[in-house]
Amino acid sequence: MNRADKKVFIEEFGHKVREASAVFFTDFSGLNVKEITDLRKQIRNSGAEYIVVKNRLLKLAVKEIGLPDISEVYSGPTGVILSSGDVVEPARAVSEFSQEHEDRPTFKLGILGEDVLSAEELGRLAKLPTRDVLLATAVGAMEAPMVALAGVFEAKIQEMSGLLEALNTKQEGEVR
Repeated sequence: MNRADKKVFIEEFGHKVREASAVFFTDFSGLNVKEITDLRKQIRNSGAEYIVVKNRLLKLAVKEIGLPDISEVYSGPTGVILSSGDVVEPARAVSEFSQEHEDRPTFKLGILGEDVLSAEELGRLAKLPTRDVLLATAVGAMEAPMVALAGVFEAKIQEMSGLLEALNTKQEGEVR
């Protein structure tokens, strides 16, 4: 890669990082080309992008972008996951892939907003339920009291109906 290509790469990479809602750094050592291709496919299916970056270019890009200190990332081969949407799905995709491939790749660290996340924190993030499951849980929690209230009202209506029916039966008996 010549100097002009490096400059273009750094600019494009910087733009992608600025646009991303989350950036995860992984160590993909021990994976062959086919496995990395499969990993890329799974990450793409989760709504993110996986880029293999030379550490020297990554240092230059991070310096230009103004990211927080991520110097621990610069050792070993580095893959970068850029997620513009859901943050949990790409982390889950890497975690599941890692379980199937002898704990490879491993998280180095991540950036979520302004916060730098450790590998352990990214592992916990990957275990979170999906956004849809969290929304369904919240809706269910809000719906439960309303269903209970509707049940109470229905019981009172049934009780009132029974009382009116008994009163009607009593009045018909007095009329005869």
